[in-house]
Amino acid sequence: MARTLSLDAAEKAHLYRLADVPTVPVAHAVTALPEELQVILDHLQPLPGVVLNARYDVLAHNKSYEALCPGFLLGERNVARRVFLPPECCNTYHHNWDDLRRMVGYLRGANAKNLGDPDWEQFIAELCSESATFASLWALNDVAVPASRTKQVRNLAVGEFEMFLTSMSLPSVPHAWMQVYTPVDEVAWGKLRALLAMSPEERQRPWVEHRELYHAAAG
Repeated sequence: MARTLSLDAAEKAHLYRLADVPTVPVAHAVTALPEELQVILDHLQPLPGVVLNARYDVLAHNKSYEALCPGFLLGERNVARRVFLPPECCNTYHHNWDDLRRMVGYLRGANAKNLGDPDWEQFIAELCSESATFASLWALNDVAVPASRTKQVRNLAVGEFEMFLTSMSLPSVPHAWMQVYTPVDEVAWGKLRALLAMSPEERQRPWVEHRELYHAAAG
């Protein structure tokens, strides 16, 4: 009925409440973002910025984010998969138990709005089966919301440094939010500037050499 009537998100939610349905299915992908969001991301530079949906899929990003977090833009461009599935040495985020717990808690809260959605069920099942860490955190049944906090970021081209991660909701894009990374001190600013001054080849070379040295046998 919602599709037939071409209801928007608010109207669809109201329809589900009238039908006494406890959860409203949420689309995990956005086909088109408002054009102004990319303009905002581009004008944030040199600060890295990204728009994520409820499943941590990357919907849009700026060039600084691409330089800082190249691993998050590989494959399906899903941050959760790139945090929990690769070896920690190849991870953009330095593993912090509280950060990981919060990330899984947010996914659980979003999953509750998509009960019965086969795409969500497959997504969670994959993470639980392939990551013991994710499975143990999922079993805690914690629920969280995106929050601003300090994160230890790893980029093999410049090393590790701290960034303050600001999360902002986007009313124009349901169930998505923007993250902006800000260096916490002059040391972090220096590393970010050095990273952005490199050519794409210079940024990629340490990652390629690391994979060839430590992960070549695994394919």
